[in-house]
Parts: sequence; C-alpha cells; structure tokens
Amino acid sequence: MTVDHRLMQAVDTLGYRVTAGDVAGTVGLPLQTAEKGLMALAADVGGTLQVAESGDIVYVFPRNFRSILQAKYWQLRLRAVAQRVWGIVFYLIRISFGIFLIISIVLIFLAIAIILIALSSQGRDGDDRGQDSSWGGGGLNFWVFPDFWYFFGDPSPQRSRSPSRENGEEMSFFEGVYSFLFGDGNPNADLEERRWQLIGQVIRNNGGAVTAEQIAPYLDLETNPGDDEWYMLPVLTHFNGRPQVTETGQIIYCFPELQTTAQTRQGPQPTLPPILEEQLWRFSRAPAWQVMVAIGLGCVNLIGALMLWYLLGDGAIAQELGGLVAFVASIFWILLGYGIGFLGVPLGRYYWLLWQNQRIRDRNARRYHFANLLANPTPQLRAKLRAAQAYAQQRQIREQDVIYRSDQDLVEQELAQSEAIDREWLRRLESE
Repeated sequence: MTVDHRLMQAVDTLGYRVTAGDVAGTVGLPLQTAEKGLMALAADVGGTLQVAESGDIVYVFPRNFRSILQAKYWQLRLRAVAQRVWGIVFYLIRISFGIFLIISIVLIFLAIAIILIALSSQGRDGDDRGQDSSWGGGGLNFWVFPDFWYFFGDPSPQRSRSPSRENGEEMSFFEGVYSFLFGDGNPNADLEERRWQLIGQVIRNNGGAVTAEQIAPYLDLETNPGDDEWYMLPVLTHFNGRPQVTETGQIIYCFPELQTTAQTRQGPQPTLPPILEEQLWRFSRAPAWQVMVAIGLGCVNLIGALMLWYLLGDGAIAQELGGLVAFVASIFWILLGYGIGFLGVPLGRYYWLLWQNQRIRDRNARRYHFANLLANPTPQLRAKLRAAQAYAQQRQIREQDVIYRSDQDLVEQELAQSEAIDREWLRRLESE
C-alpha cells in the first residue's frame, strides 16, 4: 500500500477534516487522485466519512493516522529503514570519489618515485664511483619530492584548514569533491509539485473561478495568455474544472470541487508568490577553497599520470621492477581516464549550466511579464476578472450540515438529527 506523502501532509495541515477539494487545492494533487487517496486512507486508518445534504463528502481522520499506517503496513516500516540505509550508502558513494582521487595520486607518485630511484641506481652503477652523480646524496629528494609537496601544499599543522560553512551547512572535503564533480542536484526537482500546488491555491483563493491570465504566471508559455487558452486544458483535467462562457463572450474557468471546503477560513487570504519562479543551477555548494583544492589535486593527478605514462614507455620497466609499479601499470588507463574525467566532467557541466540558467532566466522573465499584465490589467482584462468574481463561491460543510456518518448506524444518526432539530426549535423559541 502506497500513500502519497502530499496527501498525508495536507491532512495534517488542514486539521484532519478535509474534502477532496481541500486536498487538491492545497497540495496540487489531481482531484481524482485526491478522492481515491482519501477513500483508501480512510479505509486503512479507520477514518470517518461525512455526507452533507448537497452530496459532498468530508473525510475525518484520527490524529495518529500516521502511526496507524506504520503499525499496519510492514512496507512502510521497511521503506523507512531502506531510506536510512540508502542515506548511508549514498554518503559513502559521495566520499568515494575524493578517496579514489587521493589513492590515485599516491599510487602514481609512488610508482614514479620507484621508477626514478631504479633509474638513478642504474645510472650510478654505470658511472665511476669517485665521480659525483646528479642523482647522488640528497639529489633525489631535491628533484623528485619538492614537486610532490608543491602540489599538495605544506603539510605542517599551521596550514590546516577548519571546516567551512556556507548557508549554515557544513561540507567535508570529500563531499566537496563530489559537489565539484557532479553538483548538488536539481534545484527545481519539485517544480511540477510546486506548480500544481500554486495553481490549486490560486483557484481556491479566487473562489474556484479564474481566468486564464491568472494561471499563466505559473505555467511555461511561449505566447501571451490571451492569444490562445489551450494551456488551460491540463488545468481543467487536473482539477476537474469546466469552462463557462459569460454573456459578453468571455471564458471563465470554474472548479466546483475546489469551491467546497470543510475548513473555516479566518482572516485574509494567504499571499502567494506572483509567479512560479525556477531557481538557477549552482555549479557547487562547496566552499571556494574546497573547489580550488579539488582542481589542484585533479591537475596533480593528471600531470602525474602523464609523467608516469612517459616513464613507463613500452612497459618493459614495469615488468622488470614488478610489484607496485607493475600493479599501477596494469590499471594505468583507469587512473588516466579518471584524471581526465575528474577535470573534464566539471568543465562540461559548467558550460551546460550556463545554457540551462539562461533558459531558466528566459522562462522566469516571461512569467514576470504575464504577472505584470495581470497586475496592470487592460480594461478588457479588468472586465474579465470582474466576470470571474461573479462565479466565485465557497461552500463550507459544517458539522450540522452532515446527514450521514460512516461511524454511526442509521438509528443513531436519526436520533442525532432529531436532537439537532429539537435544539434548533428551542433556540428559535427562546429568541422569540
């Protein structure tokens, strides 16, 4: 059994007494999906169905319905455990790229050092022992290892860095390497969810009757909203709406189910953002110093791989020395490929993000243009908005409007209705 998390979130937010229109308009679920989901959830957790005289249905849920689901379905418990396990696994995957980079650098430079030492020993064997060798004494340390420590930096404690914070978040160096390589995910992964949530709230805030121009700032349109209103068809399907033609020939879109609510609204309508704004992609959320160190280590890795390629030559020296050198030579192309990809992937991603962000800016600019048209309406649009207000309404289903409850039998309900009628008559008599 799978319950949409948005449906459960809506039930929590709206006080456990909801209609399908409440849920669809609050979190943007398709109306039919909301109806089926509420019916299934009520059956699973022992919820109550209340039917009003108008035929509208209200769903009432126990406040601990989440605990009931957790106890009833082992799939939900297993999913919760799987999410925790996946969090650990994904963390290990993220840090593995930085760990492999360090291992690659260490293997490459150890192999280079062994080869240079071997070549230096062969050179000394061929020279006169009384003659100084350029590789003798401390020469090896001077020529080989300074370059190594130059790229790695001074290992003294004074050069160590403390974890950086950005936007209040800590990121380890290895996580910073993953962020440098692959970024931090799509900032608009929930775009469609936010889109339908905002559209549903716009419809409810306007009494279930809107014009196409009121919905346009939350869609992806290439033309002006008044030119062709085909884009309203998915909205009508999503929320079970229907178009209405006014006496002046204007089209208004009505959503009867979103006009029915079990909620008691107090105060002004909540303020909604004027558009559905997409967030720009960021290259990396890692601190700048982590990005620079990652680039430096990537260069060290690639340069070291090229040096090792030159020293290995036709592979004879690897066969002669064996051991670590032979092992590194056997995986050399993996190390070289990783070195190229470590710098190539972020470079390609950088230019891809430039292209994506320009498209996002263009879409946001069009949405702001539609929002400005709505904020400064022409006389024709102002008349159309007034016509939509004439269709706006809200039907609140109160407890006294309920004629049937699934948690009572017919006899109990008839007695309750009789008592309610008697109380109403007494109230009227007292008032007279």
